[in-house]
Amino acid sequence: MLAAQDGHGGAYQRLLGEISAWLYRYFQRRLPPGDVDDAVQETLLAVHRRRHTYLPEYPLGPWLAAIAKRKWIDQLRGMGRRPTEQLSDDLAVGDHEASVMSASVLASLLEELRPAQARAIMLVKVQGYSVEDASRETGLSPSAVKMNIHRGLARLTTFIENSHDVD
Repeated sequence: MLAAQDGHGGAYQRLLGEISAWLYRYFQRRLPPGDVDDAVQETLLAVHRRRHTYLPEYPLGPWLAAIAKRKWIDQLRGMGRRPTEQLSDDLAVGDHEASVMSASVLASLLEELRPAQARAIMLVKVQGYSVEDASRETGLSPSAVKMNIHRGLARLTTFIENSHDVD
């Protein structure tokens, strides 16, 4: 800081770089992510404007921390004045009942299968894995994965056809 006060441009650039790193850490612990950059920039401007007030016989850290604290408080005050957007009561929200019911029915159907069959069907038919990727994931050969899918789907078909409570 002394060299920067004396007009040494390289020292001033280095000082600002080191201060910036400290300020980012300081504000990241205290502010929402979207407000950190603004607080750092405001503090750097304040340091630039007030650098002549730094007294070399005192440590730089507390001087910087005092400025950062004031800018943090300013940022918090500004956040309190931001208009909040009210959500209307007629906001369209999708009905998730069908998705939840489908997931529940699928889980209960897969419980009727052998674990290898259920896993192969989940990986390939539900999650979109290729047979080769499912083979690597399960440790089975690609033909074993295909066989588990075929037999599992056949077993599910028979189970559904014999169920009287399925519409």
